Amino acid sequence: MPIKTQNDLPAKEILERENIFVMDENRAMHQNIRQLEIAIVNLMPLKEDTELQILRSLSNTPIQVNVTFVATSTHEATHTSLSHLNQFYQTFDYIKNRNFDGLIITGAPVEQLEYEEIDYWDEICQIMEWSKTHVFSTLHLCWGAQAGLYYHYGIPKHMLAKKKFGVYAHKVKNRKIPLVRGFDDVFYAPHSRHTEVRKADIEKVDKLTILAESDEAGVFLIMNDDGRQIFVMGHPEYDRYTLHNEYIRDKKKGLPIDLPVNYYPDDDDTQRPLLQWRSHGNILYSNWLNYYVYQGVPYEFINYNEIYGK
Repeated sequence: MPIKTQNDLPAKEILERENIFVMDENRAMHQNIRQLEIAIVNLMPLKEDTELQILRSLSNTPIQVNVTFVATSTHEATHTSLSHLNQFYQTFDYIKNRNFDGLIITGAPVEQLEYEEIDYWDEICQIMEWSKTHVFSTLHLCWGAQAGLYYHYGIPKHMLAKKKFGVYAHKVKNRKIPLVRGFDDVFYAPHSRHTEVRKADIEKVDKLTILAESDEAGVFLIMNDDGRQIFVMGHPEYDRYTLHNEYIRDKKKGLPIDLPVNYYPDDDDTQRPLLQWRSHGNILYSNWLNYYVYQGVPYEFINYNEIYGK
């Protein structure tokens, strides 16, 4: 089944070229299907890249998904045009009276700041508090995962001596949990972060379970006891060249940056990077949608009168 997007979203054309079934609003209006309503709070600077990556990840499921992109109103985006934001994004104030089947809170390049120093922190706190009553299951990514663990459970983040940057091997810790159903014993995922959340701090919280971790990169996947809060410490949605683009960007800025680990063949940055994480990234998003959103949410959780103004 398709991803439903706004008619002119730039990512729609790219997805269609990849033979991903994308349905625009005009066609969707003529269907009588209980689609899943998913909100995406996109905090990444290159919002159009993140839109494409997450929509691609959500597309590998038989479930029809309608996506609402949300931008913070307390932070002015500098890498995405105002016209794009005005056309394709909603503010939290606009959607806060609605319920959503699922919510995704992305990462953000603000991890070296204290949470309270971030200009949109209060707004993110409002969204995370709202999610407890208006969202059935929330998926937190990278900085979004660190922020969620801090807000909901008081778990701090810690600065790393060196940026965790590359593609790392992870092991599944609890195979009985549906979120990791279909995972291999060892799987790969990208990381790109200056901070970490420590395993010992997570294990102090009885409501949290660690589902996957890496000897090199630490904890990767955490879930609370009812599956309504899921935390992913890496970027399973990243494209083949995302780490490459970040590496070249930091080199041009003169920032201290090592080659991404386990990424370029023979550690040669002129060669095409190896794509080693796509299948498990797709499984993760599919399992989340299927087991923690679609199979769990009551049909009447979504009030379509609020969506369509009936």
